Amino acid sequence: MPNHDELLAFDVAALTEKFRAREISPVEVTDAYLGQIEKLDRKLVAYITVTRDAARAAARRAESEIAAGHWRGPFHGVPVALKDLCHTAGIRTTGGSKILADFVPDRDCTLWARLAAAGAVLLGKLNLHEFASGATTTNPHWGICRNPYDINRIPGGSSGGSAVAIVARMAAATIGTDTGGSIRIPAAFCGCVGMKQTWSRVSRYGVIPLSDSLDHAGPITRTVRDAALMLSVIAGHDPLDSTTSREPAPDYAAALTGEIKGLRVGAIKELTGGLSDEVAHGFTAALRQLRDLGAEVEEVSLPSIEMAASIATNIMFAEAAEYHEPWMRARAADYGNDVRRTLEAGMLTPAIYYVRAQRARAAVLAEAFDALEKCAVLVAPTAAIPAPKIASGGRALDDSGESVDMVASVLRFTAPFNVTGQPALALPIGTAPNGMPLSMQIIGRPFDEATVFRVADAYERGRGPMPRPRL
Repeated sequence: MPNHDELLAFDVAALTEKFRAREISPVEVTDAYLGQIEKLDRKLVAYITVTRDAARAAARRAESEIAAGHWRGPFHGVPVALKDLCHTAGIRTTGGSKILADFVPDRDCTLWARLAAAGAVLLGKLNLHEFASGATTTNPHWGICRNPYDINRIPGGSSGGSAVAIVARMAAATIGTDTGGSIRIPAAFCGCVGMKQTWSRVSRYGVIPLSDSLDHAGPITRTVRDAALMLSVIAGHDPLDSTTSREPAPDYAAALTGEIKGLRVGAIKELTGGLSDEVAHGFTAALRQLRDLGAEVEEVSLPSIEMAASIATNIMFAEAAEYHEPWMRARAADYGNDVRRTLEAGMLTPAIYYVRAQRARAAVLAEAFDALEKCAVLVAPTAAIPAPKIASGGRALDDSGESVDMVASVLRFTAPFNVTGQPALALPIGTAPNGMPLSMQIIGRPFDEATVFRVADAYERGRGPMPRPRL
């Protein structure tokens, strides 16, 4: 029988095989994950709520169903966790804030309802930057979430707990949300896979919003295959969310052939400047590996992408302020200082700036479409730097102690694809000399997640395993 560490080493795809063959049990795997949470989470602070009793009950139910031949699919019996923006019936959903500290929804969000229907086991709700409004997950209400590779560094955000839980093996798969990069940034800084699918591909019903026209919810996982399996469960039209597309969602795992010979890849010129030496070296090596795998890599230019971060922040500030306006009037002192300042800025944003920002989105998308006329996917670093150090007030510091400009160093790379709504996947490409993970984004045509997964999977196979953090 596998021991504790061996049980935690199985990714979702491997758990699926072993559960179906009845070589291991969802109960013992769930117990192993709960033990890992108990062991590590005081240090890492990835969880806000751990649902131990409910998880064990769900695992026993999954074990009985599998034994009786009632197989629900690849997530049957798999222990997962959700960013604490996702409504869960009967389980508190805090948004990472004091504002909702005691809020218990009476309905599940659609994406959790779909995972639950697929037999997934809920371990709990994950820490985040308050109300998803930041990129560090330095949370003043629920604790500072820490990077498993170096607990003095940020895990990224806002879905910091979702990435930390994956890398520290405190969940087999997690859900994050992404408004300006909040799935991909923590995936990049923590060394795992984060998929922001096409806007409207996954229902956001029952997910606390930050910015309705930019928000996405999607998988954070160990491997590209796991992300593909998870997206196949949660994607698709939802009558409860009028913004969800009716575009059919394919079997994404079927696209993972490992073959990309002759496929054209466009490296975005404007996102290769201003990189740290470590990131520049790692990204150059990643492009070389794509060529070695048979892809045709060329440079492409998207001049309007330089204004995308400003477009995204103007839209996000305004839409977030609209949602939070009642609480800001009644309970402003209950927000963390950094989030309150962001919302105050949003409340002072002239409507004309918001309208112009929405209008400008078309220019960025048009240039991306032009580049994708001749390329199957685009690629860029996920951030200009490895994970910086934790500082107070939602800030981050570089190794010299200077404050990091998160817009220039991070959002400049991720926010453009919230503006365009394109699918974008972050995956590890190695580590910096200080041991911190490095990451690359793969960006595709709208609703062509399958090709993004195909390229990412081929690269991941060629890259080999990432070094584990020494916790």
